[in-house]
Amino acid sequence: MPELPEVETTLRGVSPHLVGRAIREVIVRHKGLRWPVPDTIHELEGQRVLDGTRRGKYLLFKTKPGTLMIHLGMSGALRVSDPEMPWRKHDHVALQLDSGKQLRFHDPRRFGCVLLIDDPATHPLLAELGPEPLSDNFDAAYLQHELKGKTVNIKQAIMDSHLVVGVGNIYACEALFMAGISPKKPAGKVTRAALEKLVSAIKKVLAASIEMGGTTLRDFLRENGEPGYFKQTLRVYDREGEPCRVCGAAVKRIVQSNRSTFFCAKCQR
Repeated sequence: MPELPEVETTLRGVSPHLVGRAIREVIVRHKGLRWPVPDTIHELEGQRVLDGTRRGKYLLFKTKPGTLMIHLGMSGALRVSDPEMPWRKHDHVALQLDSGKQLRFHDPRRFGCVLLIDDPATHPLLAELGPEPLSDNFDAAYLQHELKGKTVNIKQAIMDSHLVVGVGNIYACEALFMAGISPKKPAGKVTRAALEKLVSAIKKVLAASIEMGGTTLRDFLRENGEPGYFKQTLRVYDREGEPCRVCGAAVKRIVQSNRSTFFCAKCQR
């Protein structure tokens, strides 16, 4: 599943082609995504894209009629294409731009979405999201307050989008390793000092992944068709049985909330 760094990479890749451009036509080949593409999507025709931002894993492109909201789901991707390029089987929606290019939404599993919404701040999918992990609002004081008395393990806690958005499984494993915190530790028992390290680690891991272009997983590729490179630097994720890059002990794997967790029992307490 594309995570926050992949979505941010996509935003940065497509924004120069989309923001400031007028949408000449909206082409809908298949409406049946996670939520059906609404007929109101055609209100975008003739409108100029004013801005492009991201909230969690949602891409938001502002226009006068409303905000175009795109979620990549489990296998989605955006591509800037020439109109003459053959449509791929799972190209579902396209924006014909006044530049002569098309922005195509590709999603083999159809778990993504392309919606036209009014106010992102009050939309049900966005209103209850936690702070952005790279923002100043996400710090140790906030985390300590939110985790007080929580018995859920710390890995599951930081993956809760109501607490903080965009810390997916890979990045949770990597940040906990960097901070030296066991993924099994109850969230409410993590000390303030450890939370300081964890917040710093989350920011560093996500920022590094964005800089390197995101982590390639399954069907996801960068907007120009090239894979990301962050996976080459992973310290524990998907390295079960391999030596820890710090102490040499074997990396362990457990299952938490139906997800694989990778960690070093010696480095993480």
